[in-house]
Amino acid sequence: MKLARMCTLLCVAVCVVPLAAAKEIRIPRHPDYHSGKIVFSYTGSLWMVNEDGSNPRRLTVNPARDTFPRFSPDGKWIAFSSNRYGNNDVFVMPAEGGDAFPISYGDWDDTFVRWSPDGKTLAFISNQRGNTDISIQSVPGGLRNALEIETRTYLLPHSLLAVSARSAKGNSARLSVTDEAGRFYAPHGGWIYADDGFDRKELPFEAHYFHISERAEIEVPAGKFTVQAAHGFEFRPEKRVVNVDQGKQTSLVLKLEELAPGNLQLQDWVSADLHVHMNYGGTYRNDTENLVKQAQAENLNIVNDLIVNKEQRIPDIAETGKEPTHGSSGQTGIIHGQEFHTSYWGHRGILGLTGHLLLPGYAGYPKTAAASLYPMNADVYDMAHLQGALVGAVHPFDEVLDPYAKPAPKITDELPVDVALGKLDYMEIVGFSDHKSTAEVWYKLLNLGFKLTAGAGTDATANYAAPIRGQVGFDRVYVRTPGWPSMIELWMDELKKGRTFATNGPLLEMTVNGKDIGSEILLPNGSSRVTVKARMRSIVAVDHVEIVVNGKVVDSLPLSADGKTASGTRTITVNASSWVTMRAWSGHSQAPILDIYPFATTSPVYVIVGNRAQRSSEDIRFFMKWLDRIAAEADRYPEYATEGERELVMEKIRAAKAEFTVRLEQAVDSGR
Repeated sequence: MKLARMCTLLCVAVCVVPLAAAKEIRIPRHPDYHSGKIVFSYTGSLWMVNEDGSNPRRLTVNPARDTFPRFSPDGKWIAFSSNRYGNNDVFVMPAEGGDAFPISYGDWDDTFVRWSPDGKTLAFISNQRGNTDISIQSVPGGLRNALEIETRTYLLPHSLLAVSARSAKGNSARLSVTDEAGRFYAPHGGWIYADDGFDRKELPFEAHYFHISERAEIEVPAGKFTVQAAHGFEFRPEKRVVNVDQGKQTSLVLKLEELAPGNLQLQDWVSADLHVHMNYGGTYRNDTENLVKQAQAENLNIVNDLIVNKEQRIPDIAETGKEPTHGSSGQTGIIHGQEFHTSYWGHRGILGLTGHLLLPGYAGYPKTAAASLYPMNADVYDMAHLQGALVGAVHPFDEVLDPYAKPAPKITDELPVDVALGKLDYMEIVGFSDHKSTAEVWYKLLNLGFKLTAGAGTDATANYAAPIRGQVGFDRVYVRTPGWPSMIELWMDELKKGRTFATNGPLLEMTVNGKDIGSEILLPNGSSRVTVKARMRSIVAVDHVEIVVNGKVVDSLPLSADGKTASGTRTITVNASSWVTMRAWSGHSQAPILDIYPFATTSPVYVIVGNRAQRSSEDIRFFMKWLDRIAAEADRYPEYATEGERELVMEKIRAAKAEFTVRLEQAVDSGR
């Protein structure tokens, strides 16, 4: 048996096909074989090669992604999946190459196609009904039916485990059900999710879970099962072990208790995930009704659905410009916005677009019509603000950038431009990035007198089976919005004012001289003492609860024996204008928080001494060097559409540097 033939049968990537003197293609998993030829997908195109590795040739060339090709039984045709028209559809083309045309159409995904033995029918996986199933379609004819499961046959007899969850906020929850070997079980038809980045030091297997609204009925074999329930950050997670007897129904009701009833005053605080993608090309097909159910199971008040261009498709474009739904008792509000995907300048979130999407949705993509670095994100913010939207830096940093490094690093993130020009409304301090590194950069901006709200967003891909670093609400911001439920516009206004704390678990309270988060305190010249009152409650233990002033930890609060609570009053001396925040964190991951580590921070309380602005010459120089790196890269960039666009970009960078120069002069004049 030839090696290529073995590759096909074993579905392993061991065949290397030379294309030129310096290039090779490694045949990926799941190629298909017929009559001495192998067909496979490589970098989004379909390729064919003889089984001995000779005569490699590309069958399709397009900007989409053609995947999982399969020969027809007679070898004359190839069926495959492609997103070239938006969603994934099933296409058919001649086996030796030629035009391909779709034979399935719709606002859903059809993938992993297979031929019937007689070549008259195609079977494929579809999410037309939200969840996945196997659909069967005649060729020709187009008659299509979903394969319905009428009976299930198990290796062992199964019983019924019925699980309900109860809390003061309703009967929705996130559940996980596992047996003694760690195998996971879910109800028929349930959307099953898995933790995408689990720590094996915390759990032997990745966490699997599903959401329920009232009750889940799960078929399981007899034995001992662990049932875990969670309902956001305000309720203690519940874990129970239950024995299921063969042939008997077992019912379990989990009661989720409030984390700190009567102590942590959260009635005026409205929780929101600032960064959710309802659909992102994933396994399932989501809609607003199901998105609300996902959020309610996580006890989340508001979902910010950011519409995004995903590989030349915009899955949720129909939601553009829709009015926000107003949250009320038992209801979750949804705000539709956009993620502007310019990787060169940095991704940005846009909350609450009231009109149209900002297209094409990105810039700086070489060798495309959007190759130019214009518009910058700063230009995009102006467009967004005209629609009444807020804009923020999303998943900013996995490490603190070093603009002083030698050789000179390539830095293109325009964050200091955005902030200097007064265009940025918030930063995701807690999100799909390193929280502490992001906070360090945020601290440097605060040290220059900029007011910038602490936000949080999971970057949840809510229709993925393994959402990227978490499901809806895993990272969230609490915004103090008295009188809620009220207009979402009021909530957005309070978010912009910085009346927030951002968290992936710990809940924070802080006042400075009795003033709430986001407030200003005016003090006369000279040394003054301010009183900080702080409190923390958490669903998991944390290692540190700290008071941070001007980026430095000045004090900490003693933790309870279980590490889940802390409170205290501290007196701090301030000699010049300062800012004060509180944070809680641990240096390691800790289930059931499915993130790299627990972290929470408040937005600042600003202490203004002698009516003088806060300035740090060290941090100003840091950002000026950062701007130098941006300017050098932008000026040498070769693909501006016109020289006028280059000048528009460079002018904004110069304007930002001028603002930092003024602040540096102010810092030097005051001896800081």
